[in-house]
Amino acid sequence: MRTSRIARDTVRGLGTQSLHQSHSPRNRPARSVLGTLRNYALPSSLARTEPVVKQEDVDSESELSSVPSDIDQADENVTSTTLSTTGRKRKRSTEPPATTAKASKPETTKSKTLPRKAAATDAEQDALEKNAAPKKARRQPTKKVNAADGAVKVEPPPNWEKVYSLTAEMRSRILAPVDTMGCESLAEDNRSPHDRRFQTLVALMLSSQTKDTVTSVAMKNLQANLPGGFTLDSMIAVDPVLLDELIRKVGFHNNKTKYIKATALILKEKFNGDIPDTIEGMISLPGVGPKMAYLCMSAAWGRDEGIGVDVHVHRITNLWGWHKTRTPEETRAALEAWLPKDKWHDINHLLVGFGQTICLPVGRRCGECVLSKGLCPSAVVGKEVKKRVKKEVKVEEEDGELVTKEEVDAGLSIRDVKAEDAEDQTFESGGAESTGHVPDIEDAVGASRRRSSRIVG
Repeated sequence: MRTSRIARDTVRGLGTQSLHQSHSPRNRPARSVLGTLRNYALPSSLARTEPVVKQEDVDSESELSSVPSDIDQADENVTSTTLSTTGRKRKRSTEPPATTAKASKPETTKSKTLPRKAAATDAEQDALEKNAAPKKARRQPTKKVNAADGAVKVEPPPNWEKVYSLTAEMRSRILAPVDTMGCESLAEDNRSPHDRRFQTLVALMLSSQTKDTVTSVAMKNLQANLPGGFTLDSMIAVDPVLLDELIRKVGFHNNKTKYIKATALILKEKFNGDIPDTIEGMISLPGVGPKMAYLCMSAAWGRDEGIGVDVHVHRITNLWGWHKTRTPEETRAALEAWLPKDKWHDINHLLVGFGQTICLPVGRRCGECVLSKGLCPSAVVGKEVKKRVKKEVKVEEEDGELVTKEEVDAGLSIRDVKAEDAEDQTFESGGAESTGHVPDIEDAVGASRRRSSRIVG
């Protein structure tokens, strides 16, 4: 079939256009559309093959028809490439596909920025401290530092303020005998200032080596049964036997009867019927020591000239590790060297009540004390039990028979373990509730007791 020149030129133009568009992946839909047009515009025999041209037509063609020969060659290349590509099937490879540069990156978990935690409340902080493991306490005594001017300055224990405040907080929740029956509150309210000061002095003299409950009973007995009322003149006139009977419940009542009678006469003769207003005058009275003198000056006259150190103040401050003293007078001097003066009066009342309720002389209740959580080096955290079983058997032969002569069982040794010695120790818990003897320092009478192990047979 003879094809016109216009049709051949159209075929060549469409082939050239498809050649340029085949290199762009975005024009693939356009290529398919153009291919469809070619199939519809030309006969089926000319859609994908070159037209058959005779020699006579070649000779009669003009120069214009022979110019785009390179376009025909390009169209042939494109067509052959397309046919060869579509005619083959892609081999399926068992190897994993090669990773490209744009491969999916490993997922990384981004850490979320949490909002800042709100500050814990006081109740939460107390709960955390309560549940936290107790730290090992250590002694932090006072230190002497040489100042620039050559004077010796005493630095207080580093944690004394925290210990003091926590102790005051515990005392505020527990009512102690000293709060209602202390010597400061035993004088009659309806008496004159002279009589009230005298009754305060007598109450302090009766309180030596005596519990506050017993002292309170003795004072009430004097106020109710002393002939003429509880005054200086009545005390001078009373018979010593009757006075001894009225105060029989207190410790060392025989000696205290003599001291009170002699003191009443001295006050009448030397101090115009009133108590002394100086420490020297107080100490000059029979049966009155430094502790009574400083406490009486504070309670009767309202002047804090020193710290009244009794057995509770002496014992507890040594347990805390604030100092290492042997007598109450050494403790008083050590405390007055650094303790603020506004606490000289309160510390006695504070520690006496603390020693009556929690830090008892015998069987300290360390499980109820917040200071046992790393602040008190003497807190009992358990008991060390050493099993010592030793048997000695002596056997003698009598008439061909073996006879046992002696058998000894040594038993157990039990010792309280303190917080400062708790490391590298093996002990049984439950020491806080123990009622065993805890001989820490000198007792109230003053007789020193050596530490010893308790043997349970």
